[in-house]
Amino acid sequence: MLSPLVMATLLLFLLGAAAGLLLQKLPALANRLNSGFALLGSLAGLVAAIQIFAQGTPVDGQLWLLGSVHLDMLAALMLLVISTVGVAVALYSFAYIREYQGKGDVAIGALMNLFLFAMVGMVLADNALGFLLCYELVTLTTYWLVKTNPDAAKQSRLYLVMNHIGMALVLIAFWLLCRESGSLEFAALREHHLAGALASLVFLLSFCGFGLRAGFVPLHGWLPVAEPVAPSHISALMSGVMVKLGLFGILRVSIDFLGASQLWWGYVVLIFGACSAVLGVLFALAEHDLKRLLAYHTVENIGIILMGMGIGMIGIANQQPALVVLGLLGALYHLLNHAIFKSLLFMGTGSVMFRLHTRDMDKMGGLAKLMPWTALAFLIGAMAISALPPLNGFVSEWFIYQSLLSMTKLGTSVVAPLAVVMLAVTGAMAVMCFVKVYGICFCGAPRSEKASHAREVPGAMVAGTLLLAAVCLVLGLGAPWIAPHIVSYGQALVDNQMSVATGATLLPLDSSQSILSPPVIAITLLGLFLIPLLVLAIFKGPKLGRRHAGTPWACGYAYEERMSLTSGGVTHTLRQLCAPLYRKQPQLDLASALHGVSDTSGMTGWLLHGIVLALFILMAVGV
Repeated sequence: MLSPLVMATLLLFLLGAAAGLLLQKLPALANRLNSGFALLGSLAGLVAAIQIFAQGTPVDGQLWLLGSVHLDMLAALMLLVISTVGVAVALYSFAYIREYQGKGDVAIGALMNLFLFAMVGMVLADNALGFLLCYELVTLTTYWLVKTNPDAAKQSRLYLVMNHIGMALVLIAFWLLCRESGSLEFAALREHHLAGALASLVFLLSFCGFGLRAGFVPLHGWLPVAEPVAPSHISALMSGVMVKLGLFGILRVSIDFLGASQLWWGYVVLIFGACSAVLGVLFALAEHDLKRLLAYHTVENIGIILMGMGIGMIGIANQQPALVVLGLLGALYHLLNHAIFKSLLFMGTGSVMFRLHTRDMDKMGGLAKLMPWTALAFLIGAMAISALPPLNGFVSEWFIYQSLLSMTKLGTSVVAPLAVVMLAVTGAMAVMCFVKVYGICFCGAPRSEKASHAREVPGAMVAGTLLLAAVCLVLGLGAPWIAPHIVSYGQALVDNQMSVATGATLLPLDSSQSILSPPVIAITLLGLFLIPLLVLAIFKGPKLGRRHAGTPWACGYAYEERMSLTSGGVTHTLRQLCAPLYRKQPQLDLASALHGVSDTSGMTGWLLHGIVLALFILMAVGV
């Protein structure tokens, strides 16, 4: 039976959207209700997701809004992602929405609730019609949210065009699936596995269609264009949650419906993931715009998640149950982790913009002293996305490394060793990028007048970012207890899709590879930091606390304005080395081919919307 909390989640989001529409003449009250309903709905969804993980069994039911509903471990994980980020974003929006006072603030709050409703509805739906209607609603609400920025007409239009092309491909894939099974219900699609060329066609259509939502290379063009111009808490939802719906769709179709029956499907996903990871971080390094930089890091991390998904699909096709479980564990854990730390970083950027009103890193600097809580939260997010132990990004990337190293033991392809190298290069460049970001934005001296007069943001915004920072720590240090719950989805796939019986062991690795205890790593690192202090205390004794008069050597800080590096200077050498690739960047981006089309007329997006609507009708009638 469906939990009342799930129904309450959807109802609260609808009430929040309605409050924004009905109370437009009372903006202060409407904004509080918008944020309040979003907070309550997200809390209800969070509790419902935790209950399902605790029970360990799927839940089925009926909702008049969506029809049949099925909450397996994958849907529960997505509900957990949406709800956790939703809680932090709703809390943050209580104060942040003042930035848009009189500039569409009530509309933003109402659309945020509708956005959350559509995302939750999509992961709950267990039939094609409800799933696709919610998927389209996600596209439209995001378009309207981006368009609330009066200077974002072209960006919002490009987003609409690219995602409607993706929607058309997804609709064709579902039409083929539903036509063969004779039903719109997902249960029928699971029982009626397609085979041969038709199955491969459906896989390619869904991979490209959902890929336009996920934003991996070369389908990433809307990400660095649309995400930066949206309100920062909406950017957090887009980058942290919405793009994961594309990955959710790929998993649903390729594994749940088609059984990942072809080996080359997994290799396609793995190769696209590895290329997207390297290129995403490489493009991020060249950015001076903080939000565009974060958008490119979304491209990178989507690639990392795809690598884990590809490994899991290869394991299914090769009848390697341990590879399936570990590959999907890495993918799904990184999906959850990326949602948390990327939302944290976008909200931290929003806090900086709340005070400085700029996205240019070269106009920031010295903010750690003036905005200490924001700086602390951003530092934790930067360390997490850089996969530094003992934070959550390190744990999930460790699992993906293990799965890639295990795949090399099969000895059937050179792809796995190359993917290991590409993942290692990605990690090194991510660390370099966020050393640049944190050093230029938060350290040193202020680089502009506004930066020198910055102060900490309101308490609600601080609470939202610190909440996600705490979750980064929990997901990292608590990995030994959290990972087994995520493993349950991979184990269920093994039981459903493969004839091989599996035990509790994830992978027959040697002990040096399998040992991973984030709490032990955390204690070790803390000890390493304390050792120098202990040595000084022993050898200096009471002298350690003495103060010495005089002017200390400050490494040239008196001349810092003339000597400090810019964001371009930090990566100058790398950009020189990779100049041919940066020049070819537009050729790697589908948006460059569509930008002129979406630019010439606002009707282009709505023409595609009409095509999508026609495909909806044909699918419903044809099936």
